[in-house]
Amino acid sequence: MELNSIPYIASWSSSSSCFYYSYSRCACRGTRDGKLVTKASAAGRKRAADSVCSQLSEQGTEDSISGPRSSWRIRRRDLASAILLPFLIPRVNISIAAEIYDASIIRSGVRSVLTKGKAAGVLRLVFHDAGTFEIGDGSGGMNGSIIYEVDRPENIGLNRSIKILRKAKEGIDNVQKVSWADLIAVAGAEAVALCGGPEIPVRLGRVDSSADPSGKLPEETLDAASLKTLFSKKGFSAQELVVLSGAHTIGGKGFGSPVVFDNTYFKVLLDNRPPQTSSKAGNGMAAMVGLRTDWALTEDDECLRWIRIYAEDQARFFDDFRDTYIKLVDSGASWRTA
Repeated sequence: MELNSIPYIASWSSSSSCFYYSYSRCACRGTRDGKLVTKASAAGRKRAADSVCSQLSEQGTEDSISGPRSSWRIRRRDLASAILLPFLIPRVNISIAAEIYDASIIRSGVRSVLTKGKAAGVLRLVFHDAGTFEIGDGSGGMNGSIIYEVDRPENIGLNRSIKILRKAKEGIDNVQKVSWADLIAVAGAEAVALCGGPEIPVRLGRVDSSADPSGKLPEETLDAASLKTLFSKKGFSAQELVVLSGAHTIGGKGFGSPVVFDNTYFKVLLDNRPPQTSSKAGNGMAAMVGLRTDWALTEDDECLRWIRIYAEDQARFFDDFRDTYIKLVDSGASWRTA
């Protein structure tokens, strides 16, 4: 069964806290006390089959006592059981049928290790895992490959976020297995919500992959035209480029509070201040608000229009960021099938 019909799992909703695989019609759902429960009809069919087998056995015993005159009845019942049993006990992959994914378990595991100070690093992990996607060859995407790519120059520092989520994964896997791709996608959504941003529903069921090709992420020296071209190859518009860049509102890039997800990023960009490089940071490096790619957006009329919209309307920014985040973590993902 393709999982295209699986509902999204809201990061804040307990009513849609799990989804499940069904196989050969062996599982059905019911609602009890507001919680989703899974009932296995396969067990009922097995009991029915056992009952049929028992009845056939008892009747066969009675017939055998009756003598040779009833032997034809026994053969007929044996034939009937041979025909009926395959239908009464369908072939079921029990490991798949019994597999249940409870989003609340993943969220709880993430929350146990995540703090506001770690949120920006975890959100960056999402961007670097999913940002390798390209429409042309279908490579990259949200597939957990980032855990094999931390030694690349563009991923410096991400090993800290991976170590944080690895602790969560160990606990979650003791209850139910979770892929790195699903874990990172949920963790990014939780990071945004923890810092006061929008609550983002995340679909589950991604399959992990090996390392993606290198050189797929945007370089910090790109101008606006190059950024728009690069993002279009990943299936994202100029508006979506701008709204995703708004994630820089958290972290140490100088856009307002590093632990508050809001629209300050766009307000700062509208001040039209060039990157601040005159003052010296404690480590001898020049201090700078944001990245050069952030300021490059202000030099493009189309991008600047969206910067103004989001600077004036935080609710619009939240709505658009939620939708674009969902698109980002779904892009290039491979999904479990049963």
